[in-house]
Amino acid sequence: MIALEEIRHISVVSPSKIVMLVIDGLGGLPDPKTGWTELETASTPHLDDLARSGICGLTDPVSPGITPGSGPGHLALFGYDPVRFAIGRGVLEGLGIGFEFRENDVAARGNFSTIDGRGLITDRRAGRITTDECAELCGLLGQITLEGVELFVRPVRDHRFLLVLRGEDLAATIDDTDPQRAGVTPNVASATKPSAKHTADILNRFIGKAKEVLAGHAPSNMILLRGFSKLPHIPSMGETYKLKPAAIARYPMYKGLARLLGMAIFDTNGGIEEALKVLTACYNEHDFFFVHVKETDSAGEDGDFLRKVRVIEQVDSALPQLTDLKPDVVVVTGDHSTPALLKGHSWHPVPVLLYSQWCRPDRVEGFSESACASGGLGRLPAVDIMPLAMANALKLTKFGA
Repeated sequence: MIALEEIRHISVVSPSKIVMLVIDGLGGLPDPKTGWTELETASTPHLDDLARSGICGLTDPVSPGITPGSGPGHLALFGYDPVRFAIGRGVLEGLGIGFEFRENDVAARGNFSTIDGRGLITDRRAGRITTDECAELCGLLGQITLEGVELFVRPVRDHRFLLVLRGEDLAATIDDTDPQRAGVTPNVASATKPSAKHTADILNRFIGKAKEVLAGHAPSNMILLRGFSKLPHIPSMGETYKLKPAAIARYPMYKGLARLLGMAIFDTNGGIEEALKVLTACYNEHDFFFVHVKETDSAGEDGDFLRKVRVIEQVDSALPQLTDLKPDVVVVTGDHSTPALLKGHSWHPVPVLLYSQWCRPDRVEGFSESACASGGLGRLPAVDIMPLAMANALKLTKFGA
């Protein structure tokens, strides 16, 4: 991986265009009955054609064996080392809904969740309640007051909400209260550094009051918090790559990350067809496009193998809307794997295809985990995808003499 500082020196402005289609949670595991993953089960003639014309491989979003969150997975796709530029989920959610952060605010991503009479988590997402229900509950939590700190509770989408603490001597070095599994009690907010003990105490008082407020609101009778963070300083894609980047996304977290990296944000409330209509409408104004598909990840997290298959097929059916624009470079991949069999993110490498007139096509005949494993890109870190896309768009000059 070459440093972003070096990329900045060799990147150039050109009229060529790059489209990066990110199918969230794309990678899967074989169904025990068929031996095929979700991607291998789906009928994907257009993706297969693109794979045959391009070059394929597998990527590791962070490092082999490491299960990434959505933030690190996407940062890597845009060429940013997700370890060096670690960004908490709270800030990303807040930016995605347009929250105006101050420098010392501490943010967390929250889930409304369900606990039973013993205090054990039975559903981390409270049945994926509606955004309207979430907004109503956020209004109740927003009435909680704690001495010495100002609290902001904002709905994000479905069961997700944003919590922001504003006050003196606040720190974000706090462990998640979300244990990321059911059948256990929520974690206590605990400081990972002594300087954060004051903040952890505030959070635990807030959680205790929130539990009281939500007691009669099952299935949303508890909250889980993760991704504690402050607003970071990170170079924009415009500075780094000399691009005019645009993001076409539906969910706030992805819009928040895109905004942090200096992308223009184009909202879409529909599926992939609507997203590609937006792409067409803004195509002349930008030269890099991040198009996000969330529903594959949601289906995987719900353990719904066939629903994930259907979403992949919907993406494939709409793909001609993208290729008809004749972008100079097309990248199709995911930010991580979300196998329906595991009902969550996993460490498995993610299929990737790259198409341009300058790529060296391999012998891959279709777009799937097993096919991409033999592709010409091999198995590479996800941070290397962006330099490859830039090179194939003829947007990088020679490095060194």
